[in-house]
Order: sequence, then C-alpha cells, then structure tokens
Amino acid sequence: MKSSSLENECNMMTTCSLEHPNGQEADSVPAKRLCKGKCAHDGLVGGGVGETSRTVEVSIIMPVYNASCWLDECLQGILDQDYTGSMELSVYDDASTDGSRAIVEGWRERLERRGVSMVISGHDSAQPRGVGHTKNQAVSQSSGPYLCFQDADDVMMPQRIRLQYEACLVNSTSVYTSHGPTVVMPTWFCSRDWFQRVGSFDEGGKGVPEDLLWFYQSVGQGGGVVRVDQCLLVYRYHQQAATHSVLEETIWNLRVAFLQERVINQWESFTIWNAGKQGRKLYRCLSPSNQKKVRAFCDVDEKKIKKGFYTYEESKERPKPKIPVLHYRDASPPCIICVKLDMTGGVFEENLKSLHLEEGVDYYHFN
Repeated sequence: MKSSSLENECNMMTTCSLEHPNGQEADSVPAKRLCKGKCAHDGLVGGGVGETSRTVEVSIIMPVYNASCWLDECLQGILDQDYTGSMELSVYDDASTDGSRAIVEGWRERLERRGVSMVISGHDSAQPRGVGHTKNQAVSQSSGPYLCFQDADDVMMPQRIRLQYEACLVNSTSVYTSHGPTVVMPTWFCSRDWFQRVGSFDEGGKGVPEDLLWFYQSVGQGGGVVRVDQCLLVYRYHQQAATHSVLEETIWNLRVAFLQERVINQWESFTIWNAGKQGRKLYRCLSPSNQKKVRAFCDVDEKKIKKGFYTYEESKERPKPKIPVLHYRDASPPCIICVKLDMTGGVFEENLKSLHLEEGVDYYHFN
C-alpha cells in the first residue's frame, strides 16, 4: 500500500525524519533518496534484531493491501536489518484479496527466530478503507516507543533502522528536506509520543493525501525534519500504487494553501522568481489579497524581461493587473522561488548564491 501523496519520481529519495524542536518527547524499481539525520525524542527521522522477550524499542508500521508480489522481498529486508535492539512488525491488512495476509503470516517463524515479534490483523470488508485508516490501525496495535513506517512494496536496506534510531537519539533541533519539494512518507521514523501529539492520519480514503496532511499538521505543531544522507530504502513506483489516486491538482492546492498560511500571509510584498509557467500558475492560485502583494516576477529569460510585464488575463479587475518582469539581479526580496533545483547544471544555484540571500528569511523554495 503506497502512501498517497508521493510524487511520481523514478529516482533516488532520502529517508527523512520528522522531529519536535527542543528535543522534547514528543514497473521500474527506482531507489529512494534517503535522509540522514538526527532526531529529537519527539520527531520524525527520515531514512539486528533483539529478543522477542525484551521490551520492543522499534515498531515497524506496515499497511498492506494486495501486495503479494512484493511482500517476500520486503520482509526479507526487515529480516536483514543490522539493528541489534528489539523490533516489532505491526501489519494491518486492508481487505486484501490476493493472499497478502497469509504471506505475511508465513514469515512469522523466520522473523520471530531473529527476535522480531509480529502483530498481524486486518478486516475482510467488501472494500478497502484506505491508507490512512490502515496506517492508524497498524500504529494502534503496535507497542514500541519509536515508529518506523514501511510500505509493503518497498525494501529496507540493512542499516536503515539502526541509522535512523541512532539519529533519533543524538539529534537536537534541525530541519532538512530531501532533494525536492516532498518528504516521502515511507521513509519516516518518529517517536510514538510525537505521532500521538500530532494525531492520526486522515481516513478520507482514496484520493486523500493523508501523508501530506499529517506532515503539515506536524509542522504546525512545531515539528521539524532531519535526514540520514544514505540510501536506506528501495522505493517501488508502479501502476498499483495508491499515489495514482491523488490528483496532482489536489497536492498543488494543499501546498499553495500551506505556503500562504505559513509564509505569504506574513509578508507585505514579495517577488516570484520565475516568470514562466510555474511562477504564473502560483500567482493565479494565490488569494486576491496575496496577488496584490506580488511586486514583480524575476527571471533570466531575456524575452520575458524585454516584454516587461505579465498580464493576468483571467482577472475580473479592470484594468487587468500587469506585474513587472525583472532580471533576477534587479528583484527585491523576499522571494518565492519556483525554479527546480539540479536542473540547470548549477547555473540557477550559482545565481541564487551570488545574491547572498538567507533561506527562510529572504526566500523560500516552492518548486
């Protein structure tokens, strides 16, 4: 069962961790970019087995829905962990019809022999209840103070749990994201205290990006993200993944709403860096009051700069708004940057660096 708001990428992703500040409790097979990090007692760290009689330290949270063709490799990855603490695998089956639950049960002896205790349950309703419900049930029946989220079609590298657990113990407050705009759900590792503080996943079902909504709730509670800069998980991108049920426009609208709430509403004026398609789309999706705060677009495209302005043709205002288009060196911060990283051979990154701006103060990435 694939967490729904994952971006459609076939590349390396990093394993991420979400954490609470101040260190309080709180059919290709691409690899994910995994995050390195350190996490406070409350938080999420993105990214050996003890004896079953010992108190569980890490609960692996695995929602399952019709994952029979992936499960053997997924469970082998759990068996191969070099973490020496005690682990528990909590599986909740969302009315699979392909024998997934029987396959998981067939691994019980091997996993328990290695010291990984198992909790397996599910339901047999006519219809699945969705990723959010399934993850919530898997968390509820688990017992460890730390939660490691794992999709049934992905594969852990042997060092994943050890590195994320160690990172959780030693890190104070830091916020990092992986390369790109999304923090990928199946790479999360967090404390149970923090999960309970943020609250359960949205159970709206198909088409609801429950992971993105939970992430925004975590940020709203003061949570952060740290990363382990090693490849810790193989992420499978395939046509059966739940991510395909979430419309791209749904994700976009949620991200714009979050950007306005957390950043733009606090500004008196700002510049949009990118006078092209993405920058103009962001402008059009802003609230009317925030559109009026856009003092200019900036770009490197000489044609756009020479034209001198962008006309908002869909506006009901008369005359229609015309927003200046400037060269990036002539633009005034703060800026919302709508330019993808690692796409220009380093040219954009050098241009940005030359302005000596501070991220989080003078600019934010929205790409």
